[in-house]
Amino acid sequence: EGAAQCDVCFSDKDYENAIKYYSEALEVNPSNAIYYSNRSLAYLRTECYGYALADATKALEIDKNYIKGYYRRATSNMALGKFKAALKDYETVVRVRPNDKDAKMKYQECNKIVKQKAFERAIASDEIKKSVVDSLDIESMTIEDDYEGPKLEDGKVTLRFMKEMMDWFKDQKKLHRKCAYQILVQVKDVLSKLPSLVEITLKETEKITICGDTHGQYYDLLNIFKLNGLPSETNPYLFNGDFVDRGSFSLEVILTLFGFKLLYPDHFYLLRGNHETDNMNQMYGFEGEVKAKYTAQMFQLFSEVFQWLPLAQCINSKVLVMHGGLFSEDGVTLDDLRKIDRNRQPPDSGPMCDLLWSDPQPQNGRSVSKRGVSCQFGPDVTERFLEQNKLDFVVRSHEVKAEGYEVTHSGKCITVFSAPNYCDQMGNKGAYIHLRGSDLKPEFHQFTAVPHPNVKPMAYANTLMQMGMM
Repeated sequence: EGAAQCDVCFSDKDYENAIKYYSEALEVNPSNAIYYSNRSLAYLRTECYGYALADATKALEIDKNYIKGYYRRATSNMALGKFKAALKDYETVVRVRPNDKDAKMKYQECNKIVKQKAFERAIASDEIKKSVVDSLDIESMTIEDDYEGPKLEDGKVTLRFMKEMMDWFKDQKKLHRKCAYQILVQVKDVLSKLPSLVEITLKETEKITICGDTHGQYYDLLNIFKLNGLPSETNPYLFNGDFVDRGSFSLEVILTLFGFKLLYPDHFYLLRGNHETDNMNQMYGFEGEVKAKYTAQMFQLFSEVFQWLPLAQCINSKVLVMHGGLFSEDGVTLDDLRKIDRNRQPPDSGPMCDLLWSDPQPQNGRSVSKRGVSCQFGPDVTERFLEQNKLDFVVRSHEVKAEGYEVTHSGKCITVFSAPNYCDQMGNKGAYIHLRGSDLKPEFHQFTAVPHPNVKPMAYANTLMQMGMM
């Protein structure tokens, strides 16, 4: 009976309940490989890749001939960027089912990635990597006479340009590559001069709007600006990472955000999320989208720019904002954050990794992350960190919340998520936060998803993620 309920949850995309039912079914019948495999899929759908991996492995311990288990485990490893481990499982499937076309294709796709990674490592150690900027001659790029879209004015972003660009994107039109390159080169220059921990002061009368993940949901981003006003020197914003991937309008989102960063460098702030990274972009669509709309070279430049995004922001020395959360060990100070050398892909552990990946948990202490990266931290961890650094609370994003936000750890840890009806299927609200200089008391504003053109989320994602989710 439980399993039937689970299947209903799956077709309704209610993964949280599916997980609950399968967990109950497993308590009654702990040696059912199928339940583990199905719960693994539910965990994949909710981005709990660490748990998904554990469940798939468990299914295979119970029944090593259960082919679906190998698929699930491979998908979990792919999601974690562990391509070699995934390849091993695809190999097993192909060996057992030599005539399975789908398995063969997944094996080849994964093999291609493993080879490409090895090749990239080989050339990376060879020479100091040159910037794409050095091989671009933007000056000599011509804008054709029949291009009717927005252009920078004397090479500069203006408010008029921003409004025109947003309308142009809204009509699903493409910005001229010269303009896109101009924005990227300029924003790289601006970001590279910033510290890893940005510190700002809000005066008594000032307020800032903090937004969470936007994930390529361009039409919802426009809605935020409609509801809350366009960014300006008197209407500052902080976007807390995960601008790209999953949603299929990631280019439009990121170019809009970068444009505003250039227009109002001291009143518009961007922090890096775990999706402003090569591994994620390769799996979840941004790399595919940039290659489809422009070129591989432009993706390389995006990758360089993402490495310069700051990792955290402190407001009035009282509120710390980061994408993921707190740290795998006690004793990390704001000064440690200032010292992070961030111009790189994030490492597998340490403060930079934690800032992008960790999540809060209700119980004290720390535990292994459901995501398979970083950790989960309890209220006591938050309390000690805030005390040591003389802070009031932290604001983070990184997790879908039904209401668009969530207040945990006795008000000391706040989550904000700004992609409503995430992936066109989660049914969640989006939210943003107002913080005022006078009292720094968070004020929440919720909003719901707006219609967008008929392009599915994950349209540009790696085929292994699209099919691996089946």
